[in-house]
Amino acid sequence: MAETRGPADGAADGKIDGFLDLDLDRARRRGAPEAVLCDAKSVEQVGAIAAEYARLRTEGRGDLGPVLFTRADAARADAVLTALPEALHDADARLLAWPPAPPEPTGGLVVVACAGTSDLPAAREAELTARYLGRPVRLIADIGIAGLHRLQSRLPELREAACVVVAAGMDGALPTVVAGQISAPVVALPTSVGYGVAAGGVTAALTMLSACAPGIGVVNIDNGYGAGHLAAQIARWAPGAR
Repeated sequence: MAETRGPADGAADGKIDGFLDLDLDRARRRGAPEAVLCDAKSVEQVGAIAAEYARLRTEGRGDLGPVLFTRADAARADAVLTALPEALHDADARLLAWPPAPPEPTGGLVVVACAGTSDLPAAREAELTARYLGRPVRLIADIGIAGLHRLQSRLPELREAACVVVAAGMDGALPTVVAGQISAPVVALPTSVGYGVAAGGVTAALTMLSACAPGIGVVNIDNGYGAGHLAAQIARWAPGAR
């Protein structure tokens, strides 16, 4: 890894000339800190960002996290862990969280459901995002519409939620079915699981955008972070939430 460095003398915290200007005020403005998208950055850049967070914490900045590093392959995850060895790493979700312990949960329950086991990486990213943004979260896996009895048996849990994220690929019909059975808003998360005309997740996304059940919002394909973030924001203001 290339040598990393902190800001030059007189430079503001979170800045490295040429490529880095961390938004350290975002948690105060928006209620959630900035996340780091890793796959659009070089390994060296990801490592330098993680090292800057480590430096800021060492120098007494206690208002930095939790910081999520998203879409991190093995090399970029290693770069983060070199600078922040205590960070939580979920390889399936391609996500790292630092500090590793999520905040004490507040607000309403977020339920993340997925149609099949193949959809779990995106669902897990949504689950961890909502959890590290401070919501209580429950994951329900493998309740796709090919076996509706599985969904029916989990409806009592789905109805407890302040917001439900539903991840599905292939035909992408599960969010519509769920939204027709519960009162909470649904965040539809299309995944790239599928083949033929379903390859890449476009069919699932179009199905979700065409849903006839009201109360569904759709995020981009495989955008587990965006789905979890939106659900966490919705559940933050749930009636009766502390």
